[in-house]
Amino acid sequence: MRLALLGGGGFRVPLVYGALLGDRAEGRVTEVVLYDVDAGRLAAVARVLADQAAGVPDAPAVRVTTDLDEALRGADFVFSAIRVGGLAGRAADERIALAEGVLGQETVGAGGIAYGLRTVPVAVEIARRTARLAPDAWVINFTNPAGLVTEAMAAVLGDRVIGICDSPVGLGRRVARVLGADPGSAFADYAGLNHLGWLRGLRVGGRDVLPGLLADPALLGSFEEGRLFGPEWLRSLGAIPNEYLHYYYFNRETVAAYRSAERTRGAFLHEQQDRFYAAMGRPGGAPALETWDRTRAEREATYMAHNREASGAGERDAADLEESGGYERVALALMRAVARDERATLILNVRNRGTLPSLDDEAVVEVPCLVDANGAHPVSVSPLTGHAAALVGAVKAVEREVLAAAESGDRERAVSAFALHPLVDSVTVARRLVDAYTAAHPGLAYLRR
Repeated sequence: MRLALLGGGGFRVPLVYGALLGDRAEGRVTEVVLYDVDAGRLAAVARVLADQAAGVPDAPAVRVTTDLDEALRGADFVFSAIRVGGLAGRAADERIALAEGVLGQETVGAGGIAYGLRTVPVAVEIARRTARLAPDAWVINFTNPAGLVTEAMAAVLGDRVIGICDSPVGLGRRVARVLGADPGSAFADYAGLNHLGWLRGLRVGGRDVLPGLLADPALLGSFEEGRLFGPEWLRSLGAIPNEYLHYYYFNRETVAAYRSAERTRGAFLHEQQDRFYAAMGRPGGAPALETWDRTRAEREATYMAHNREASGAGERDAADLEESGGYERVALALMRAVARDERATLILNVRNRGTLPSLDDEAVVEVPCLVDANGAHPVSVSPLTGHAAALVGAVKAVEREVLAAAESGDRERAVSAFALHPLVDSVTVARRLVDAYTAAHPGLAYLRR
């Protein structure tokens, strides 16, 4: 089975390959084609993968290409993990937003809108070429903003594109662990959009054990989300939010922490990865896998550091660092379920199909799905209510403005996307953001007055 990995020069690709190396079952991936626009980054990642494969019998063969069509032809699965504009673009997104006093995170608020506006046209073109060159392939979308990009690609590929994220998996795992339950057998009643969802229940043997956690302040304060949001707020919500909701519930504190920081997350990663790729490009350079693993450990330890600083949450748990990543395991489980009809229940980004009554059928939502040879099928969950339903509706309306702007090139639809977002809420600021982002990113030149 052949896997095409778009964005194959990306830093987290070895996580995916490591998961593939551990799959020894019949029907596994035997060939990986890495595609990227940057040949130097491809060569660097190929070095790391070669070190990973050393001594592993029948390791999946790896080849690299800068030709998208070549990568897609003959693919059974396509992983889309592109970053339009690179980390330099992410750093610019953050800097421009913070200059206006609003959040610039890559998937949330102004930064997420800017990233979506320049990514959607590229993702749609990938979907069209996949439909033409690999019509039977399943596309698994890693590209952020994952829900928005998946919805854009679904307009071309329908249900053959599925979005994944490791945040809900990590949340469910942490809650199950603190309650002494097996994460693999517990059912998470989770719903929302990508990076905007809530765990409302955790069923173990048919019994919801989440109320017991919410009633115990000591337990609530013993894991990542409890420290991040505070036990009192979690009890008020009656649910455990996805960690990215910290940007909403503690927006002022987080923006203040970002603005006072020496550098933003994007700037840190840009600098860090530049060092890594430079080291990989030097003749007789550093040992590839060891250098990558050391760089990855630093990256994971500093994840959401500004949020933890703003909330006083402290350092990440050692268990979370040891189990970092996660999206590659979700992707492997998804591939197994589809390719071998090994049924699995996974939290995925798929078309709504009536799962959340407040949204239309075509809206991509993040909910538990039953996955089999026919794809991912959302399962019934309790409906979103109150502020959660309102917030999801507001953010989905923003996503639809982004999609409309990307399709039409209408600059005013882009302004609307920024202005309507709860973390921007100013038409004046929205216009200045569109001006600044179009000046910074050549990929937004398609927006016209």
